[in-house]
Amino acid sequence: MAATAGVDSVLQEFQQRQRPNGTAAVLAIGTANPANCLHQDEYPDWYFRVTKSDHLTTLKNKMKRICEKSGIRKRYFHCTEEMLAGHSEFLDPALPSLDARLAIAADAVPELAAAAAARAIAEWGRPAADITHLVLSTSSSAQSPGPDLRLADLLGLRPTVRRTLLFFHACFGGSSALRVAKDIAESHRGARVLVAVCEVNSLLSFRPPQEARLDGLVAAALFGEGAGAVIVGTADDDQAEPVECPIFYMMSASQATLPGTEDALSMQLGDAGYDIGLSAKAPALVRDHIEACLANMVAPLGLTSGGCGGWNSLFWAVHPGGRAILDSCEAALALEPGKLAASRHVLSEYGNMYGASIVFVLDEIQRRRRRNGDQRERHDMLDCEWGVMLGVGPGVTVETMVLLHAAGKQDEY
Repeated sequence: MAATAGVDSVLQEFQQRQRPNGTAAVLAIGTANPANCLHQDEYPDWYFRVTKSDHLTTLKNKMKRICEKSGIRKRYFHCTEEMLAGHSEFLDPALPSLDARLAIAADAVPELAAAAAARAIAEWGRPAADITHLVLSTSSSAQSPGPDLRLADLLGLRPTVRRTLLFFHACFGGSSALRVAKDIAESHRGARVLVAVCEVNSLLSFRPPQEARLDGLVAAALFGEGAGAVIVGTADDDQAEPVECPIFYMMSASQATLPGTEDALSMQLGDAGYDIGLSAKAPALVRDHIEACLANMVAPLGLTSGGCGGWNSLFWAVHPGGRAILDSCEAALALEPGKLAASRHVLSEYGNMYGASIVFVLDEIQRRRRRNGDQRERHDMLDCEWGVMLGVGPGVTVETMVLLHAAGKQDEY
């Protein structure tokens, strides 16, 4: 018994030294995009011209209608017309092109991620060498060592930084990475986790239109490219620096998979790059199941859809997977107009950037709060201190996180 008591005492003392007392928080956010910007109203003409498909007039007109209804104004791409001219294999699905695509992405992913991370680190206010953990999520790479190693080198992180690489989580990759970062920060005293989410998937998925694959047209009209970075740490622990100011506290995180929906959203990697599958059923699946997923997550925190104000009492950071996905979430939760304004803005200005999109949405919410200050209207989404971050991707997988905005902290920025 004495030996057991001794072990228990050692374990308790060890845990007290090893684990922080605070709650994980978002401490800084940074974003970046490739330089090549294409406006949505010009994209069908550009796309059919560079793929030498102008003769497919019916298909081109369909794509124009898709673009008009997409809710997207412009998107950014690493892939350029000059690059396509130098890689004819990208325009012929019968030719193997995966090696060439991955070779370009091998540099593009860490470099774009580093641009976003540098902005987050600058906002954070501490040296890059103080980062203890790195979590990188991408679906635009497939090699080892991975882009996390190159990213650490570009940023000058310590050789002892603990790296975690998430591959092929696609549209819920950013939410997954933030969940992992929360777990790390709350398990290691003094941990400062750099989350980087980077997607340059036009390099891997660009191909000519096919009359038999209308979902390919939707994908070509929907996806853009970008990188988001977040610094996560327990800013109220005893090792927090005065320069650090929490933006969002990460209160609770969960993941759920909708049974029997594996084929609704998919990405298959083959000799010709990615083959992206988008089922027309996806928005309905979200509409029918999203409220149950959310209710199960928020109930332990005392936040319920039937509480004061219902779902409208929260602010919302929803992955902008497309206009139909956002409309489905809004309808299922009976959200007031404007509740998804940040998500719709990101969709409009950047398209769906896979997992990186959610970081842009968090950044947009914070930008609006700073801009509006104390002049917020009563029903503005930013009046609500509690909020939900929601990611949806292949599986169909639903990633959720309850956030608490660091009220009163914004004046310190």
